[in-house]
Amino acid sequence: MKKYIFSLFAGVLLSSCANQLEVTPPNQIIDEQIKEILASGDEEKIKLVMKALAENLPTNLISNSSVYSGGFASSIENHNVGQDILRNVRGNDIVYTDKLMSGSVGNAYNLQDFWEANLTTENYCYWLLGATVINNANKILGYLDEKTIGDNNTLKDYRARCLIVRAYGYNYLMENYQDAYLLGGSEKLGLSIYDTYGYNDPVARSTSKETYEFIKKDLNEAITLFKQAVANDGYTDAKDDLDCGIAQFLLARVSAWTGDWATVITACDDLLKHYPDLIAKENYGVQNAVVREVEERNVDGTPVREFRADDNAFFNITVNPECFFGFVDGTNAQTYQFAYFNTFCESSGGMGLGFMRIDERLYNKLDNNDLRKGLFMTDTLTFTYMDEKATKATIPAYTNLKYAATIARNNSERKTGRVNTDQPVFRTSEVLLMKAEALAQQNDESAAKTVLNQLLAARTKANSTPLTCDTYSSMKGMSVLQMVQFQTRIELWGEGGREFYNNKRWAIPVDRSNSANHVNTGSISVEHMTLEIPSQELSTNPLCVQN
Repeated sequence: MKKYIFSLFAGVLLSSCANQLEVTPPNQIIDEQIKEILASGDEEKIKLVMKALAENLPTNLISNSSVYSGGFASSIENHNVGQDILRNVRGNDIVYTDKLMSGSVGNAYNLQDFWEANLTTENYCYWLLGATVINNANKILGYLDEKTIGDNNTLKDYRARCLIVRAYGYNYLMENYQDAYLLGGSEKLGLSIYDTYGYNDPVARSTSKETYEFIKKDLNEAITLFKQAVANDGYTDAKDDLDCGIAQFLLARVSAWTGDWATVITACDDLLKHYPDLIAKENYGVQNAVVREVEERNVDGTPVREFRADDNAFFNITVNPECFFGFVDGTNAQTYQFAYFNTFCESSGGMGLGFMRIDERLYNKLDNNDLRKGLFMTDTLTFTYMDEKATKATIPAYTNLKYAATIARNNSERKTGRVNTDQPVFRTSEVLLMKAEALAQQNDESAAKTVLNQLLAARTKANSTPLTCDTYSSMKGMSVLQMVQFQTRIELWGEGGREFYNNKRWAIPVDRSNSANHVNTGSISVEHMTLEIPSQELSTNPLCVQN
């Protein structure tokens, strides 16, 4: 029976190119025709088909809710950005507002049970996202076998992209559904490995070691293919493109989980050759020195200070030289990070979603010459929104200004409902931190400090002596590995759920009991950072056993 691909290609291939490709009927194209085109050597037709097949691959890594619609009560569970926020607030370092909140984010911050197998929005959504990523990649990989690819660089490029996405999906599931590899997970089961699309007989879970070997094999092949097929050593200029940099980043991340420190360093070095620059001090969030006083007024007549998303590297990729993967305003950039973390967001942020604040225990450890200390308010602030009611809000102390803007991306004035923004996803600072950790783990403390000092110098206040590992006030007495872990918490605050996953990897439980400003002072054991395999998967795959 022939397989048909239908509306997947709408507007890209079938409607605009059907006549050129001589597809009959015009709204259907069968597997055999796709394979014939890819093997034809006709570069123009090959690119048309691959563009149609793989157009949405980048969003698989930071998806739109339409891609992962799982029928959940809240759309925040339906894509990576939302799931990362839910992970972010299940930690030590982020305080979600100054009172207990309900809803998906409030429940996550309140440490509601999220690991049990029968929980749909708290557990299954993570499985569905990872599985969907894998499924989407396998759909395309089925057309890109070694014989079909041959020496065609376009097909090599697209196979590499698919391998990145599949590896990402499997790693995402491993990070969530098995204990950290170096903390006992290496002796436990990994995942059922599917490398083909379509109906598959039930597959038992492989070991964790076999699963990570599969992930690394995909990433290493992707790196090889990119370097063969793409100019500039496999790196492209487009920030929303899948290229060798993304593959190297994921390889470094996977290798850090598995303790392959030499590979972490090699992968990071390759990336740093192409992205060596760090964010300028004046673009690192909202600093007091760059707050603009303007003549505009709030609706109640009081002066307003405007913070422009265009000036903030966390909202504008153009002023973020660290960003090697992200999305530009209007092209798949999600607004959840802007809405939940930007307290000045007119549509919903401070007006209903609460305020993202830093735990005072971490804030108090920030050196006074660390510009990142200026990203958190020390006093309360009365702010008037531009809605019809001129809503006033008292913004509590410790609220972040890392993600702060009153004027949205590519706008010249504040307008209610404007939340458009760029969305950096992966950046150089994290690469430096992974490299420093790998060096520390290899007991090369001097080299680890040198790498860490590069980051600290960039994060020192203007006109101050550059901070170092030896002069940073609160790092006295720390081991070099502890220094790396501490700086990782600061630098990646609020980003990508990193604190949660790093806590799991470093065996650091959530414990808010002695925090002065957490409104929920509960705890999560490291054991409970591993989710049970969802009931839905157990019921459809009889060979899949529970953790």
